[in-house]
Amino acid sequence: MEETYKNKHTEESNDPAHYNLIVIGIVVGLIGVFLRFAGSWMFIDAISNILLIIGIVISLKAVLRILK
Repeated sequence: MEETYKNKHTEESNDPAHYNLIVIGIVVGLIGVFLRFAGSWMFIDAISNILLIIGIVISLKAVLRILK
């Protein structure tokens, strides 16, 4: 019974959807970092900070799903 639980848990951890979500989070975070250095528009700092935080939250959510 315990072995079945471990196999099921391993299969859920290796689900490609988790890793796709991590990649999306990293891309969003990198866009935020790029906008930080892109120029000095009116609200670019706020937008870049928001995108960076959204990217961090998405990535952490995916990592915590894998660890769960």
